[in-house]
Amino acid sequence: MALLTGVYLFVASTVAVLLWRTGAGWGAGIAGLIGTLAAAFSLHNLIGRALESSKLRAELERLREAHLLMVDHIEATQNALEGLEDRLQAAAETRTQALTDEVHMLEDLVARLSESITDPRVLRSYGGDARHGRADPRTAALLETVREALADNRVDLYLQPVVSLPQRRTVFYESFSRLRDAEGRVLMPAEYLRVAEPEGLVSAIDNLLLFRCVQIVRRLAKTDRRVGIFCNISLASLGDEVFFPQFLDFLSQNKDLSGALIFELGQTAFGDRGSLEARNMAKLADLGFRFSMDKVSDLDLDFADLSRADVKFVKVAADVLLEQMLEVGGTLALRSLPDVQASDYAALMRRYGVELIVEKVESERQVIDILELEIGYGQGHLFGEPRAIRDSVLAETAPPSGFMQGALRRSGGR
Repeated sequence: MALLTGVYLFVASTVAVLLWRTGAGWGAGIAGLIGTLAAAFSLHNLIGRALESSKLRAELERLREAHLLMVDHIEATQNALEGLEDRLQAAAETRTQALTDEVHMLEDLVARLSESITDPRVLRSYGGDARHGRADPRTAALLETVREALADNRVDLYLQPVVSLPQRRTVFYESFSRLRDAEGRVLMPAEYLRVAEPEGLVSAIDNLLLFRCVQIVRRLAKTDRRVGIFCNISLASLGDEVFFPQFLDFLSQNKDLSGALIFELGQTAFGDRGSLEARNMAKLADLGFRFSMDKVSDLDLDFADLSRADVKFVKVAADVLLEQMLEVGGTLALRSLPDVQASDYAALMRRYGVELIVEKVESERQVIDILELEIGYGQGHLFGEPRAIRDSVLAETAPPSGFMQGALRRSGGR
């Protein structure tokens, strides 16, 4: 810019000198100088604006081209999203149909199970005579309450957390069934099983629990909650030649549940297994399902036998375990296993692929003792009481209509 200004001054000065030499005088020279400078700067501004206008047009052209390119990308993205939405909708419809088919299959399974209770041999295997115990009025009244609870589907599912130690993070749930009378009072198993078992009703209660556990596991899987559920399975269910093959067929088509559904039976029941029950447990294990043993009173367990039977968890009550502790030679041992240090018991079990869970934990003092034994899991009211599943969820996991009524009629009820 300084160079151009110098040029303009030189030209203006030349014009002024020429005017002065022609005799026009100093006034004309000064006027020529000013006019020439004004003309030069005006021309400079015109040329600058022209150049800027040309650049602006070029920039606008580039913006227009970019806008057109962006519109093309937006249209392509919109088309891709529409295609993805169509594929997702198709996949959702396919998944919904698959879940519907699974529910229908399980409903058919439970319905056919209820028909098996018509067989007197099956009824006798659960405890015998439908008229047993009717002479006692109190027993008869309690039995009628149980029948009414089953007939009206007042059977609730409770879940209690099983936590990892020492983090106390919920990793499993244990399922329980509870009956309610007409006034809403909860009947505990110790109260109703003594009259339900001789009447052949335990079969319906046990398998209703299995039905709901499968549905709850499926519901948790839909929300990607990686939490397993312990579900009790009785020897009667394992040995039922009508129910079990149908249940096995259903589970074989739902192997994805195997990581989240753990079948549990007591220590006495495990020891009382016959060849049929053992074979059926093996069939479940072949599908990837695991087992748990609870109600343990004898800690002198055959870990190799547990491993062969695919028992992956053993539950021992806190008071049972801690009462077994005694000091031998300055170290803690177990009364039933004096040659094994108490702190090595869980680790020894773990070598066979079995995890020890201490249940019925009620106090922080017990937790301290349990942690000293390097036990990885705990269960009990201290970590969380059993809580009822919401009514809306229970409605989704209800058995097929008429299942309970049919089971009651075939067990000698209404």
